Amino acid sequence: MEVLDSLKYSENHEWIRVEGNRAVIGMTDFAQEELGQIVFVELPAIGDVLKAGEPFGSMESVKTVSEMYAPVSGKVVDINRMLQADPSAINMTPYGGGWMIVIEIADLTELDQLWDARKYEDTYGHE
Repeated sequence: MEVLDSLKYSENHEWIRVEGNRAVIGMTDFAQEELGQIVFVELPAIGDVLKAGEPFGSMESVKTVSEMYAPVSGKVVDINRMLQADPSAINMTPYGGGWMIVIEIADLTELDQLWDARKYEDTYGHE
């Protein structure tokens, strides 16, 4: 399981990379390993407003269908269109080309509720 120190994490297995008032969001390496081969991803539309803790899309693997939850609130400003053609990019590079969405963060204080790499690894790295 790979966990990057430069990211923040949700307990629902999303990672978030903050870039000013924007955030790139994706699925963690741990989650993609647990799900297995990802075969379909449903993402929100650009312009959609997300609320922290609420579903923003889903992904289907060979094992199951899972909802993805917004780690922070904000407006979707970009989606990774490549995932529609090749959802397995999440399996290959979950922290790189497998990113899912970019949002404009509505409330930067919500970031304080997220986990750092150590807490995420301590919680899920020993299962």
